[in-house]
Amino acid sequence: MSRYFLGVDGGQSGTTALIGDEGGQVAGIGRAGPCHQPGAIRDALDAACDQAGLRSGIRFAAACLGLSGGLADKPSVIGEIVASDRIILTTDALVALTGAMAGEPGVVVVAGTGSIAFGRNRAGRVARAGGWGYLFGDEGGGFWIVRQAMRAALRLEEGWGVPTSLRARLLDATGARNINHLMHRCYTPEFRRERAAALSILVHHAAESGDPAALKILDDAARELALLAISVRGQLFESEEPISVSYSGGVFRSRIVLSQFRQWLAPEYGVRVASPVYSPAVGALLEAYRASGFAFETIRRGKMSI
Repeated sequence: MSRYFLGVDGGQSGTTALIGDEGGQVAGIGRAGPCHQPGAIRDALDAACDQAGLRSGIRFAAACLGLSGGLADKPSVIGEIVASDRIILTTDALVALTGAMAGEPGVVVVAGTGSIAFGRNRAGRVARAGGWGYLFGDEGGGFWIVRQAMRAALRLEEGWGVPTSLRARLLDATGARNINHLMHRCYTPEFRRERAAALSILVHHAAESGDPAALKILDDAARELALLAISVRGQLFESEEPISVSYSGGVFRSRIVLSQFRQWLAPEYGVRVASPVYSPAVGALLEAYRASGFAFETIRRGKMSI
């Protein structure tokens, strides 16, 4: 019988499951809601099994699940959902790094709903910066960007802010009576963090139209994300050691954020900003393969066509 491998990327905005066969081919892909929602991981896994033509409850040779939001309460739940000879339960930042770098050393900055930087050096040592959650950190993430946009809109509404189109854009997108009304809705279950973070696309659109307030918010976001990368570099690599920094997450779909992120890192000696090789879900699948003895070098030579 063929052996199958599972990789799961579970973030605050969505969950993706990939099933791979022994030849390195992706056999099935499944997607569901944020990983903290009840049933999301199971739904993504079931969808991937359906696409791969496999029965639900199949036992995998190895499985890696990279999940956001802390791991303390996850092992028992995952054990009920995933049957595997070996289960690696880790953070979404690690699988983002593995995917972006195809297993090579370096640093990845993840900016989705929240933000974190994660790195690994040639000795296998890892380090992180950020990832403190929305109350104390997540600078440069989608929720942080929207919070800054809300602040700019509130100031304008109260008569002490600079002119900006952000107020009108936020009201038009949400149907709120005014920004104060929208602010109070953000304190309710109606506007969970991932829903609020999705409004960050409005800031990008405003910036593209030349809105100074929006441009500053995105430049500030890019600077904060670059600082996370610089922090991790300092923890893992020598000051003159050349390294690659990559990126992951919906915030980097903004060409403005990505361009400014590159600019903020440009003065750093030896830092090369590289496009991600693979997605975080593929990174999780690669970690599952590695747990079963497959070498990343084999994958990079193209003998495993993920």
